[in-house]
Order: sequence, then structure tokens, then C-alpha cells
Amino acid sequence: QVQLVESGGGLVQAGGSLGLSCAASGRIFSVNTMGWWRQAPGKQRELVAQITRGGSTTYAASVKGRFTISRDNAKNTVHLQMNSLKPEDTAVYYCYLGDEFNRPYWGQGTQVTVSS
Repeated sequence: QVQLVESGGGLVQAGGSLGLSCAASGRIFSVNTMGWWRQAPGKQRELVAQITRGGSTTYAASVKGRFTISRDNAKNTVHLQMNSLKPEDTAVYYCYLGDEFNRPYWGQGTQVTVSS
């Protein structure tokens, strides 16, 4: 059993910054990819950013240059630093982990609200 615990969501004004953190625990042998997805009301869940064990990163075009993802392989943690936030970034953000067999695990989600 793998658990993902997220922290750091909240309310911020447009142009502000927030950081999201996620810690994985439980029966983990090896973690492949960690990342963040988000889902806004009435929309499908979309990839925000992900990072492989080797440090390769992928970002959604809408957040490139504003968000930065990082991870600590020893601690199985991933962090998303969000700068220059926009109202359209408002969503529930979900932490994601893919294990050595690429089995997906999800956090419970944390709300990020950006006011205009």
C-alpha cells in the first residue's frame, strides 16, 4: 500500500506564489515518475508537471516558465513551486506517483484558488 500526502494548497491573489509538496510512504520499492495533475470544475484532469527519477521534467505549455517541479529521491517527495499564478490555475491539484512497474498512485488532492 502506497500513501501520498499533499500539502500547501490555498488561496492566493493573481500574480502570487504557492508551493505544493507531496510525500510518499508505504510499500515502495522504487519510484519512477512523480508529478502533479490538476482538475478544474467541469474539466478533465490534466498533467501539470512531472519529473522522472533521473530528473527529466515535463511541463504543460500553460505553466512552462511559471512552475518548477523538483523531487528528493531519498525521501520520495516531490515539490511544485508555482509562481505568477493566474485565475485559470484554479483547480484541485493531485500528486501522482508511478512505481517501478508504472502502476499509478494518487493523492487525495489539494485545492488551489487564484483570485483575480
